[in-house]
Amino acid sequence: MSVSLRIGIIGGGGWLGGAIAGSIIDAGLVNARNLSFSYRSQRPDRFPNSFWTPDNQALADRSDVVLLSVRPDDWRPIDVDAGGKLVISVMAGIGLDALSQRHKTGRVVRALPNAAAEVAKSYTPWIGASDVTEDDRTVVRAIFDACGSEDEVAKESDVDYLTGLSGSGPAFPALLAAAMMNDAVARGLPAEIARRAVNTVISGAGRLLERHGENPDDVVQTFLDYRGTTAAAIEGMRAAGFDASVAKGLSAAFERSVSMGKAS
Repeated sequence: MSVSLRIGIIGGGGWLGGAIAGSIIDAGLVNARNLSFSYRSQRPDRFPNSFWTPDNQALADRSDVVLLSVRPDDWRPIDVDAGGKLVISVMAGIGLDALSQRHKTGRVVRALPNAAAEVAKSYTPWIGASDVTEDDRTVVRAIFDACGSEDEVAKESDVDYLTGLSGSGPAFPALLAAAMMNDAVARGLPAEIARRAVNTVISGAGRLLERHGENPDDVVQTFLDYRGTTAAAIEGMRAAGFDASVAKGLSAAFERSVSMGKAS
């Protein structure tokens, strides 16, 4: 991927578009002068060396790669002719066929980074249409490797499922952390101590899994085999329906992703 490649981010004034832009600049994949961003009302005060415009078509015309980083509902009125260029969508639910038809290009990619792109720790599943070239794939991999890690998946339904599992993923440890902190405070711990304890547990667990590359099931089983306090906690959570609740949540996210695509 050449640093002279021109990338335009529709919705670049938003959080995710800005996070991706920051990651690819930090990784040296693109020069800020070759980045273009669109915005709806007021130009954001960031990336001063890049091109900013309220005109999405003007952005597409001056870009080699167009990245769509808007909410699906905000995408529906966007009528941009990409003229056969590579278009990468980071929107949930919008399928390859809809993207190709709307933007007049067969070189379309669906990708689902998550909130951790801001700290280059996102996991991004993606899939390309049949017209996507090997050079296009190299560009996609470079962009999302800069944001963390990525995998090309076999079918669009995999992206829909992973929309909930990894696309929404950072919310789930936060949900667990909130429940743990609320319990600690309810038992009399000061909120600041509870917050620090819980956040350190969550971040430490993530780093351990990343460093050792272990299967989470193996980690859980190790604690169960000790038959100590952690085993008691795990068994209590599972008895209360922890595993079933997670599966139900992921199923709801998958169904929502599919329904969003049908609405397009």
